[in-house]
Amino acid sequence: MTDASGLHLSLWKQALGTVPDEVWDRKDLRSLVLADNDLADVSERIGELRDLRMLDLGHNRLRRIPGSIGNIEGLTDFLYLHDNELTELPPSLKRLDRLRYLNISENAFEVLPEAVTGMVALIELRVTDNRLTSLPPSISRLSRLRELHVRNNRLTTLPDVVGSLPELRQIDLRGNPVVSLPGSLLALPRLEKLDLRWVTTLSPPKWLTELEDRGCAVYL
Repeated sequence: MTDASGLHLSLWKQALGTVPDEVWDRKDLRSLVLADNDLADVSERIGELRDLRMLDLGHNRLRRIPGSIGNIEGLTDFLYLHDNELTELPPSLKRLDRLRYLNISENAFEVLPEAVTGMVALIELRVTDNRLTSLPPSISRLSRLRELHVRNNRLTTLPDVVGSLPELRQIDLRGNPVVSLPGSLLALPRLEKLDLRWVTTLSPPKWLTELEDRGCAVYL
């Protein structure tokens, strides 16, 4: 389905299996939805769609993302890669330094891809339901980040540098085997919500009450 302007193309749940070549000829597209199409691969030609601002590749069977996506430097609004079979992302994606929303949930990441921390304009990052055991110190580069969603991973703590993210408002740690939290979280001036539900391994530090006194909702 294409909207009246012809700039937005949705092929959601069309049982495509493979993306038709004519899609890559649509150089004017601003948004492209290819979600839920049983895709196992995407052509490198996707990098020719330089005007895309939103791209949805969620709910497929992708094990790799074409490095050419890094050529879509105008991708500013949303990139959905959730519910695939990804274990890594190509380094070229760090060139998406104007992207504001990234969802790589429900994949098989054991480490957060370094390319993600190059996406310095991110406001919301969703990496739920993966296999992360830690977050890299380079996450400190995401100085505009407001929401960090890492529910259902294997995190035992957060790096101290999370406390240096001045815009961070929400942290979702539900369902992780957290054993400690960095005191640097107290330095987050705008933190509104810290979600620790379904965490059975943590003895809550006393300073959590200080966060609550400042107006942060702490869910245990």
